[in-house]
Amino acid sequence: MPISPDLRTRVTAYEAARKVPFGLPPQPASQYVEMKDGCRIAIDVYLPDGGAKTARFPSLLVFTPYFRRFKRTASSTVTASPNTGKISDYFVPRGYAVVVIDVRGTGASFGTRDGFRSPKEREDSAQIADWVIAQAWSNGVLGATGISYLGAASDFLASTGHSSVKAIAPLFSVWDTYSDNYFPGGMQCASLTKIYDRLMMGLDLDQREYLKDFSYYASPDYQGPHPVDEDSDGSLARAAVQEHQGNFRQTDFMADLSYREDGLPYDPHYSSASISPYSYCKGIREDVAILSISGWLDGAGYANGAIARHLTLSRNPRHLVLGPWDHGARIDVSPWRKDEAPDFPVLGCVLRFFDTYLLGADTGLKTEPAVSYYRLHEERWGEAETWPPRTSEVQLFPAAHGALATKQADGQAAYQVDPTLGTGSQTRYERIAGMDSRDYYHDWQGRTARMLSWDSPPLEAPLAFAGHAVLDLAAAFDAPDAGLFVYLSEVEADGSERYVSEGVLRALFRQETEAPETIRITWPYRDFHRESASPLPLGEVLSIRVALLPTAWVFQAGSKLRLSISGADKDHFKKVPHGKPPRITVDLGRTSFHLPLDQEVPIRFSAGTDGFAALVREMRETANIEYLTVLRYEDGGANRLYSTAPELFAHDGFKRFSDAPLMEKVRVSAQPILSDGMEALRIDFPDWETIIKSGCEAVLNLPVRRQDGAALGQINLLGQKGAFSPETIARLSASAARFAGLFLPDLRKEPV
Repeated sequence: MPISPDLRTRVTAYEAARKVPFGLPPQPASQYVEMKDGCRIAIDVYLPDGGAKTARFPSLLVFTPYFRRFKRTASSTVTASPNTGKISDYFVPRGYAVVVIDVRGTGASFGTRDGFRSPKEREDSAQIADWVIAQAWSNGVLGATGISYLGAASDFLASTGHSSVKAIAPLFSVWDTYSDNYFPGGMQCASLTKIYDRLMMGLDLDQREYLKDFSYYASPDYQGPHPVDEDSDGSLARAAVQEHQGNFRQTDFMADLSYREDGLPYDPHYSSASISPYSYCKGIREDVAILSISGWLDGAGYANGAIARHLTLSRNPRHLVLGPWDHGARIDVSPWRKDEAPDFPVLGCVLRFFDTYLLGADTGLKTEPAVSYYRLHEERWGEAETWPPRTSEVQLFPAAHGALATKQADGQAAYQVDPTLGTGSQTRYERIAGMDSRDYYHDWQGRTARMLSWDSPPLEAPLAFAGHAVLDLAAAFDAPDAGLFVYLSEVEADGSERYVSEGVLRALFRQETEAPETIRITWPYRDFHRESASPLPLGEVLSIRVALLPTAWVFQAGSKLRLSISGADKDHFKKVPHGKPPRITVDLGRTSFHLPLDQEVPIRFSAGTDGFAALVREMRETANIEYLTVLRYEDGGANRLYSTAPELFAHDGFKRFSDAPLMEKVRVSAQPILSDGMEALRIDFPDWETIIKSGCEAVLNLPVRRQDGAALGQINLLGQKGAFSPETIARLSASAARFAGLFLPDLRKEPV
């Protein structure tokens, strides 16, 4: 249950009252620390300035592959530490020593990287910890923190079982590098691999031309890694960079990890498990406190990582915070934000945690609920003792005619995968590759029109959910493999479409298994092993569960839920399969959508889940429409399937094209045609007198086509003269496309 005040208020108050007794040193002390194998690791030490010479401090260790510090041009004003500077600037004046380390094979450190987050880095971290606690300024108490790679390095350090490590705060970091990052749902995030490879070339090899694309490191003032103090002429740093020429290449390395825990061709013991915190977590002592922080748009699955860490380390003192953030909380991702900068003090939250477990301060944290999470579109914080907050759910059912209903019904809906579909360049996937994103999913409107979609009726009251929504899909495929992309959107009463979440699965990995004790989760688990992958039997209906990424969202009264399925995201994911895109045929009678609720009251939809009723609602939400008819093209003419005024326009009326030239014109041109005014009606419609009798003087004819271009029929809208502006016609046309299923004579045979 939420308590008052909320987490943001408590942290803000704590931060304001917390003393800041020290200053920052003008420069850190910098040196090499030699590992057991002779590799020299570059470190920076920031000590609180202004204390007694004999003062001893708890230390925070920060392991980074993104340069502990840059060398800069003379008189430059850019920060020397764009990756870690905020941590040292914040914690050092508050009484913590901060030690920043260039991990092996990066920055000014020697050695080479044999993989992404190499096991050797884990071994190095324990040796660095030994060095730190041996220093005169150390009180022997260690913590570790950092964002992304740095956060997982905190897990690595704790997993060594080092006795001085008392607390870690992995921020926006993975638990399973395979499924949380590079292969969500077994689908390779090709954009990440490609872009991150360029970042590694720019940093590891000091090829600065690559850094121009990355806003954090693009300044021309940056002149490579900063040498340590003993390296006055920079020759050691240059020698270290030369050693980095042997570093792994991201594009090559990830190609060898297509299956989780599949060993490299030259080393069967080196797999995705070797670079993932979960595989070492049994080494984390139960007295080590854990703070996991992530955001609802934190990459491909970092929120999954934070939740899995929290659930797996259930015997540890642990806290979980899930906020309205992207990767690293650079941006508040809520469409209803007051400002793009987050108003939550993330570092203040980490400070309160370390003060509790490293300083032994009574901050009140230990008595608070273990989980804090932000409810989007309600714009407030919630709290719970567990995740998900509740165990109840609602089931919705994709139905014929594009309806998302509360009752299951038989039928089929088919979808031909369109490989040209993408989700754009302002999504959850850019920031994890170091690219700048600010206005997330601003262009989501209309993207689902090219997908297979179902809409619920409008809500009569708000619907709050929190957790992982799951699509229980029954479908047949005409190809041996397929990518499944499932999206949840909120369509507001004014027609605005909001991205809520998504789920990704490579159908090859449809088989579920029991999760191991090192990855405790509450959503469907796959091991993604080579032996678990199997081609799809062609034409056979299969049951496949697809979990969407977690979020907490409140759908507002008057809004509709939209469930959409696609088979491609060309902007981010590898194409699956190679060659001809598959056709997916959904068995509606065996398909359901499960939404975890975060409310006690039952959900209420407006009456009527019939597809035609949904069509009428949507059209009338967009324009002032008096009457609506639906015509399906058949041999030589069109049959009227539906009418809001059967006394004027019968449900089953048939018109021949030869008797209705305008109808034929709509069919051939595939363009909306408007007849506005009595004179236009006289020319265009043989039955113009019936239209005038209805009290209308404008008719808009909207064509509806299949994805392959074949004409299905048309929707005729009747209204007053001037009712249909060009902008209104464009919106009505987009709505009409989503109701193509209404025109199919036999849903079991005809693809949309």
